[in-house]
Amino acid sequence: MFTKHTVYKHDNYNMLTVEVQGKTLVVREISDQWGEICHKFVSRPEMMNWAENRFLPEDFPNGEEDLRLTMEKLKSI
Repeated sequence: MFTKHTVYKHDNYNMLTVEVQGKTLVVREISDQWGEICHKFVSRPEMMNWAENRFLPEDFPNGEEDLRLTMEKLKSI
């Protein structure tokens, strides 16, 4: 059985989820611009490295605060 975590959900078209599938982390980015993009990681450090390089404060409605919350949620998975 897989565990699914919603990292953020701004609306029905902009969200980030993480599924824990054993040792594999499957990150799904869903956006109104690009549709769904799926990333697979074999470790949490690999996922966090991706996230630190992927997200900027301007990617979020509330900027720096939303980025901080997103990173905290990812770290807790």
